[in-house]
Amino acid sequence: MKIKTKLRLGFGFLFIIVLSFGLIALFYLNELSDKSKVILKDNYKSLKYVAAMRNIIDQHSFPLSGKQQATFSENLKNEGKNITEPGEKAAYQQLEEAFKTLGNPQPEAIKANRIKDLRLALQNIEHVNMKAIYDKNELANEASSRANLYIMIAATLSFIILFTFIVNFPGFVANPLAEFSAAIKQISRKNYKQRLHFENGDEFTELADSFNGMVVKLNEWENSNLSKIKSEKSRIEAIIAQMQDAIIGLNEKGEVLFLNHLAAKLMNLDEDKVIGQNVAELMQKNELLKRIIKPETNDNTLKIYADDKESYFLLENREIIIPNYEEQEEKALIASSKSAGSVYILKNITQFKELDEAKTNFIATVSHELKTPLSSIKMSLKLLNDERVGAMNEEQHELLNHIKEDSDRLLKITSELLDLSQVETGNLKLTFALTKPEDIVQYAIDAVKFQAEQKSINLELNCDKNLPNVNADIQKTAWVLVNFLSNALRYSSEKSKVVIDVFQKDKFIEFSVKDYGKGIDEKYQKRLFDRYFQVPTDGQNKSGSGLGLAISKDFIEAEQGKIWVVSAIGEGSKFCFSLPVVE
Repeated sequence: MKIKTKLRLGFGFLFIIVLSFGLIALFYLNELSDKSKVILKDNYKSLKYVAAMRNIIDQHSFPLSGKQQATFSENLKNEGKNITEPGEKAAYQQLEEAFKTLGNPQPEAIKANRIKDLRLALQNIEHVNMKAIYDKNELANEASSRANLYIMIAATLSFIILFTFIVNFPGFVANPLAEFSAAIKQISRKNYKQRLHFENGDEFTELADSFNGMVVKLNEWENSNLSKIKSEKSRIEAIIAQMQDAIIGLNEKGEVLFLNHLAAKLMNLDEDKVIGQNVAELMQKNELLKRIIKPETNDNTLKIYADDKESYFLLENREIIIPNYEEQEEKALIASSKSAGSVYILKNITQFKELDEAKTNFIATVSHELKTPLSSIKMSLKLLNDERVGAMNEEQHELLNHIKEDSDRLLKITSELLDLSQVETGNLKLTFALTKPEDIVQYAIDAVKFQAEQKSINLELNCDKNLPNVNADIQKTAWVLVNFLSNALRYSSEKSKVVIDVFQKDKFIEFSVKDYGKGIDEKYQKRLFDRYFQVPTDGQNKSGSGLGLAISKDFIEAEQGKIWVVSAIGEGSKFCFSLPVVE
């Protein structure tokens, strides 16, 4: 039987119960109404006629007048037509005979007896009807009690039937749905042994058969792919184990998913025992693991004692993202992503670190060795320019000027390389002193004044008064400002201006150099402070080494300051740095 048919039968049964209860109630209410109507229709009229005739007797004396006699006769006639009760007819005949006798002339004694008979007849009629009213009222009360009893019984039976229907009938639909829901949850947990059995022959039975067929297919698919999945798992584990980098993987709950041999050796962990453990508990006992999972600084380079020496490792943290498909109201699959954990990789960069240190030492050595002969060359050039040594022609002077410019350039580059090597080896030495910002700016302006006069560039200084002191190395800070000014003068056109601003912002003194040259493309701005980087200049000669801004950044950051640039094509460039004030 189909579910729709069962629903129709169920609701039809409810309709019949409600209809039956209504018919029973209607039947007994009609019966009670009929009983009441009989009382009003018959006995009430007789009592009305008797009351009218008694009023005539009480208020008038016999013989009656024509009008009074006509009224009495009419009520008597009506009463004769309304005889309904046993004994009422004999009383009526007695009344009729007494009334006729009173119509003839009679002695007063006989007349009084006839009137007395008349009153007795009226009293008998009244008594018969009152008794009938009482009896009918009792019958009506009995009918009312019986109606109440039957209606109550019908209501109770209807309530019991309806309550039983309400309790049990929803389970006819809800119980199979609950079983389907529980079965689907088991399938989501990959319990493919779950089966549904319905013997009702309705749509639920068909659906259960389809569900069981689906589970069989899923079980077959799971079994057919299980060996493949295990093989792929073993292959991935082998790849992870043979990686040259230390690697540790965590799931979204913070539990260790995998750990290769190299990572276990570095962190002194047993890879078989830590799998599945919570990393928060492991970090409490392993300081190196804590530095890897929750680094205290932004430096991704870790120094670890491994292979009987200090080794350097680069830490990389990668989040595992897996696709997640959700069915929306439009019945469409919407792709999103969710995190499935994290992977931490330690790349051994000891060899590169050693090469970098060797490069730094080589640069420092070469720069130091070049500085002495370059100083000698400059001294020789100065002597050659002295006329006391001998006069030179114009071409010789030009050659000497070229040699002097090249030696100055080489000397600047060697100085920058020496500064760079000091920064990289951690041997940068700063002489801190309480310094007025005005002194630093004035020192830098004096250093580039001649260069500005040669291009007729106006150096405009905007400096707030009574600025607080800064704790800085005046020479190296001024060197940074000189580097800014030299670059601004190099890229500014003749007869333009360069603006130097010095002011206090919060708890910092901000220095800035603004030029009105071509400006720097946004794609180059992030690399300006990288070592050896130079902005492309459309084929023009590059006179710098690409180290000036990088060394400037190292100097300022060593003084707990910040350095940055603001530029746009066609609007010039503004190089800035800030130093903390001394409170």
